[in-house]
Amino acid sequence: MTSNLFSNINESTRLAGYNRLALLLFQLGEKQLHGINVFKVQEVVPLPPLVAVPGASAQVLGLARIRARNIPVLDMAAAIGNGPLEQPRYVIVTEFNRSVQGFAVSAVDRIINVDVAAVHPPPRAGEADSYLTAITRWGEQLIEIVDVERILCDVIGEQRSAEAVDGVSLSTLAAGRKVLVADDSRVARSQIARTLESLGLECILVNDGQEAWRMLNSLASQGPINDQLLMLISDVEMPGMDGYRLTTELRADTRFAELYVILHTSLSGVFNNTLVKQVGADRFIAKFNADELGQHVMERVRGLGATQEHAA
Repeated sequence: MTSNLFSNINESTRLAGYNRLALLLFQLGEKQLHGINVFKVQEVVPLPPLVAVPGASAQVLGLARIRARNIPVLDMAAAIGNGPLEQPRYVIVTEFNRSVQGFAVSAVDRIINVDVAAVHPPPRAGEADSYLTAITRWGEQLIEIVDVERILCDVIGEQRSAEAVDGVSLSTLAAGRKVLVADDSRVARSQIARTLESLGLECILVNDGQEAWRMLNSLASQGPINDQLLMLISDVEMPGMDGYRLTTELRADTRFAELYVILHTSLSGVFNNTLVKQVGADRFIAKFNADELGQHVMERVRGLGATQEHAA
C-alpha cells in the first residue's frame, strides 16, 4: 500500500513552490476526510505492536519500533478531542519540528494536489480550541487539514532548546523597526513572538501569506519598507498564499526587493533549500529552535548595525 500511495511523490515535490499543496488524506473512524502535508510524512505503515510508555499522556498509544527507531505513536482522534479511535489500523510516520512521531489513524485514502488559493483558514468561531489549520475541498468533499504542530505541542510538550536565547536587547540597533511574522499556526506564532520579545524586538503577527501581503502593502504606502520592518519571518505552508509564493511576489516588487526574508517551516527535506534560493529568501530555518532563530535574528540586527556604523 505504501509504495503505491507514494508513487507520485516526485511529482508532488515538483509542484512545491508553485502555490500547490500536496495532502495525504486519512480518516479517523468516520467519513470525514482529514489531510496532512505530504512533506511532513515519511511513510505509512500498518499499526505495529506497541510498548506502553509509563506516565505518558493518554493520547500516546505507546512506542513503535519502525526501521530500527523507537517512535511515539499518538492517537490522532483522541489528540484533537474526538475520543479514542475504536480501530486504529495505520500509522502515519511524520517528521516535523525536528522530531519523528507517528499518528494512528483508521484509514488512509490518497494523495491529492490542491491549489493553495483553494485552501482557506478554518472558521474563526472557537479558533482557540480548534485543531484545524485550514480547510479545502476535493470534489464535493470537505478536507480538514489538521494542525499537527499544535497536537505535538499539547501532547508531548513544547520543545525547547538546551540553552536560553541570548537576552541581550537589540532594540537600539533595530530602533523604529518591527518584525512581521506570518504563520497560520497559533502555536508557532506564539513561539516566535516569545523569542522576538526576549530580544527586545516588537513584532506584528498575521495568520497567512495573503494577510502578510496586505500588511506589507499597507506599510509600503506609509514609507520605505526597510525603515519600518527589520525582516519578515514567514511559514512555508499557509492557506491562500504559501511562503514560497509570498517571497516570489516580494522579490518581483521593487518596494520589497531588499526586505530581509526568513522562511521558517516545520517541513523537512532537501527541496526546501533549493526552493529558498529559487524564490530569493535570505534564510531557511527549520522549526522550532529558539536559540537558532534568535541567533539568526541577532546576526541580521548586528549586520544592520555594522552597516549603519560604516555609513556614518
